Amino acid sequence: MTISLAKGQKVSLEKASPGIEAAFVGLGWDIKATDTGVDFDLDASVFLLGANEKLVSEKHLIFYNNKKSPDGAVEYMGDNRTGAGEGDDEVIILDLRKIAPEVMKMVFTVTIYEAEQRKQNFGQVNNAYVRLVNVKTKDEAIRYDLDEDYSIETAMIITELYRKDGEWRMNAVGAGYGGGLQALLDRYS
Repeated sequence: MTISLAKGQKVSLEKASPGIEAAFVGLGWDIKATDTGVDFDLDASVFLLGANEKLVSEKHLIFYNNKKSPDGAVEYMGDNRTGAGEGDDEVIILDLRKIAPEVMKMVFTVTIYEAEQRKQNFGQVNNAYVRLVNVKTKDEAIRYDLDEDYSIETAMIITELYRKDGEWRMNAVGAGYGGGLQALLDRYS
């Protein structure tokens, strides 16, 4: 049974899916019927942070140009450049058993490629969600649907997975930023 989170809610992965060892995180969205003259290209990224809330290293930013973490535990499965079709638009695979001990938090983000040049923002996106699925059981364990209007934001922190008391927990963040991917790099570098 899926646990649906609201913004700011947190849940233990073990409570949501007992015995979970590996998961995939699926992110999805639709583009509103607005015409900016060019396609939307939304990009998922994962920032792997240490205890200091900064990237462990440059190789710990997982995205379309760096698809796998140094420990092999986090893998980005590819860039959907249009968001067309049903279901997950981009997927990240996690092997929770392999995540290096120095990684204390994984921050899942979505940014709009060339948002300023294309005059695009998250106010033109709807039905955005993130879901965590147990790889072994194929069951959706946790889901967070973003239902706010982010009319000026070009970057979003969707959710975080973090270690607490020896287990992984999920936090539904839903925080928007201007400045695209660079704003997030400035925050976590």
